[in-house]
Amino acid sequence: MKTIGFIGSGNIGSQLARLAVRSGYDVVMSNSRGPETLQELISELGDHARADTVTEAAEAGDVVVVTVPLHAIGDVPAAPLDGKIVIDTNNYYPQRDGQIAGLDDESTTTSELLQRQLPGARIVKAFNNIYASELTSRPTPAGTPNRRALPIAGDDDAKRLVTALIDEFGFDVVDAGPLAEGWRFQRDTPGYGPDYDAGQLRDALAQAKRYADMS
Repeated sequence: MKTIGFIGSGNIGSQLARLAVRSGYDVVMSNSRGPETLQELISELGDHARADTVTEAAEAGDVVVVTVPLHAIGDVPAAPLDGKIVIDTNNYYPQRDGQIAGLDDESTTTSELLQRQLPGARIVKAFNNIYASELTSRPTPAGTPNRRALPIAGDDDAKRLVTALIDEFGFDVVDAGPLAEGWRFQRDTPGYGPDYDAGQLRDALAQAKRYADMS
């Protein structure tokens, strides 16, 4: 893997791009407003970065990060992502995204919604439970005591590559299981936000509860 494409270049996307360039990857950045709006970020990222359209970023990436507001996932192009590993950082904020019935009644998860939009992609949920600023301020080398851990969820061995990437970026990984278990580290769960090591994060994932059918 040499190139990471970014669909979305906001707080999380730009921070992950900084980590990627720091680790020696090329990045192709995109957003809904066009590549000309990303020149300041590209100048900061340096020679390993360029801005392009959403479709070009999707086509160029060996791995592609989708980091857009949840209400905008319908604009993510499916065809160029067919067969590719796609990292999903999305969270559900009803005040921003509008009410989504399947999330409100907990019959689905944010990443399963993206999987429906991108049926041929290999979705791995990651990087959604950490504050953007901590992506570049909290990395530590492998083996560091109490190293911060991040959760992932996905349905196939794409998780192995994403695990290796997260480790390279400076974090341990806890596998929460298949994509349907991604709710365990969605917003308002014990694992969403705190700086936990792997053991603490496993405990937090186990403590997560769903509420729609608990009346």
